[in-house]
Amino acid sequence: MADVPDLEPGGSFTDLDLSNADFAEADLSDAVFTNCAWTDVQLSAVILQNARFTDCRFTRCRFAHADLREATFTRCNFADPDSHSGVQIAFSQADQASFTTCDLSFADIDRTSLWSVAFKETNLRGARFHRADFSRAFGGKVVRTAAAFTACNLELADLSDAGLATCDLSGSSLREADLTGADLKGADLSRCDLFQALTTDAKLADADLRGAEVSGLSLAGLASYEGLKITLSQQQTLLSAMGLDVYAD
Repeated sequence: MADVPDLEPGGSFTDLDLSNADFAEADLSDAVFTNCAWTDVQLSAVILQNARFTDCRFTRCRFAHADLREATFTRCNFADPDSHSGVQIAFSQADQASFTTCDLSFADIDRTSLWSVAFKETNLRGARFHRADFSRAFGGKVVRTAAAFTACNLELADLSDAGLATCDLSGSSLREADLTGADLKGADLSRCDLFQALTTDAKLADADLRGAEVSGLSLAGLASYEGLKITLSQQQTLLSAMGLDVYAD
């Protein structure tokens, strides 16, 4: 790794080990980082709005009160394979941030604004979303929710009580994920794997489950499922899970 230069907004940085840099309240908006490494770094109140990260590594790092709005992360690794721990993001702003082909396994995302965040082909295995906010208020009474988890690995993830109405989770694996009390009304869950997911009190009204793996999903345990979209081939699985015997005509 090269020596650490002065870090400034809009700068371009490549092949740096930034583990010893002081990021407290640093303004690195619009900066570009390629193949850089952070280890055991506290990124407190750092401004990374519209920054771009490619092939970067964040090991045992914590973002607190950070500004990650519109930041983009491509092929970045946030997980520590030795301790099986992930990045911590708390009390931060990550509206319209984008993560593509990243490893965010075991991430702890706590009380962070994630309106219109986009995760694509990203590993979020065991990630915890605690009181994460995927909504934004437009005017006094208009609140809209937006987020995309496209073809992601969300196995064992904790999305309990998450507000993801109308959001796109298509093609993602939610095997054994905790969706207890989650609001998924109108969400796109097509081609998702929901095998053994915890769905008690989840709201699935108007959601699209066509092509999804629904083994073990009990409609009786849901808070709502009116208007749920399924295919003919899924009927028997869902009715059998409710204790009904389904016979051919």
